[in-house]
Amino acid sequence: MLREHRELISKLKGNDAHFDKLFEAHNELDHKIKDAEEGRIHLDDLEVSKMKKEKLRLKDELNEYLTSKSK
Repeated sequence: MLREHRELISKLKGNDAHFDKLFEAHNELDHKIKDAEEGRIHLDDLEVSKMKKEKLRLKDELNEYLTSKSK
């Protein structure tokens, strides 16, 4: 995720509460989606679809935040 900002991500982790919140929410959704797709937890297709949309929204927000911090 967001490979072009890898160095900045390392600097912000643990030092920026807003970034940490977004990053953690994105990662939690990523793990839940994988668990559902691999059958470790049961979620219907609609729930998984909603989670994927939210994950994408968070990724976009993270990208915007990182872009603003890299200027």
